[in-house]
Amino acid sequence: MIWNLGSINADNFYYLRHLPGPGETLAADRFQQGLGGKGANMSVAAARAAARVVHIGAVGDDGKWAVDRLLEYGVDTQHIARADVATGHANINVDADGENNIVLYAGANHAVTERMIGAALAEATPGDFLLMQNETNGQAYAAQTARTLGLRVVYAAAPFSAEAVQEVITHVDLLVLNEVEAAQLQASTGAELSALPVDDIVITLGGDGCKWVSNKAKTEESFPSFPVEVVDTTGAGDTFTGYLVAGLDRGFEMVKALDLALRAGALMVGRHGTADVIPDLKDVQDHDFS
Repeated sequence: MIWNLGSINADNFYYLRHLPGPGETLAADRFQQGLGGKGANMSVAAARAAARVVHIGAVGDDGKWAVDRLLEYGVDTQHIARADVATGHANINVDADGENNIVLYAGANHAVTERMIGAALAEATPGDFLLMQNETNGQAYAAQTARTLGLRVVYAAAPFSAEAVQEVITHVDLLVLNEVEAAQLQASTGAELSALPVDDIVITLGGDGCKWVSNKAKTEESFPSFPVEVVDTTGAGDTFTGYLVAGLDRGFEMVKALDLALRAGALMVGRHGTADVIPDLKDVQDHDFS
């Protein structure tokens, strides 16, 4: 089972002829709201990969729709609390050329308490996975608690913060970063990835696939991406991570789990949107990439 301490956002898209300048008021040509947040994306991806996923998080009174949608997508929502602040959201302005600017509000994602986390993890079983990102609070407490309870801890270090990584790294079994984040981590620690106290590190490389650094086995291995037409990369990394952890939870060896994750991520970049368009396992298994 996967316990995901993760963000839940409303992604509010405003489609405009051009991006607003200082003091300018514009009428949007179109509006679209979708489910987002790295945590929600990863929960949906793992659930669609046939894993049982319990989401640990919070929304405001305005967030019932987001919880209902997670439940519809197969995520266990019993540990999503209701907070006295607005649900986290991203207001995204998109112009006719596809350029954008974004305003983020953490909202209820920063209202998660240690009591909420502890109540959820008290139901976990040794060998389960705890998955986290850097869009909620409580990560250090969750990682330490999970390790004490015998869970395997996966940390997707995004949005990247060297301080946040260093607070949890001694409790992490699998660290997932993109290429930029990996370089930032090396710069901040002054150490090679192979010197970090983490058994396994996976670095996503966009169109170049990914690299697996096994510090336990003292090996490094690269995996190519699958050929696809890229439409939108939003949510592809979250889809990759959710599928990766789901594969490991189902007992796959790392190589097989990475292959599944790369296939899911490749399908995702061919779709517009975030959590609502993450491919399900049948899509991934049936797609011919040749």
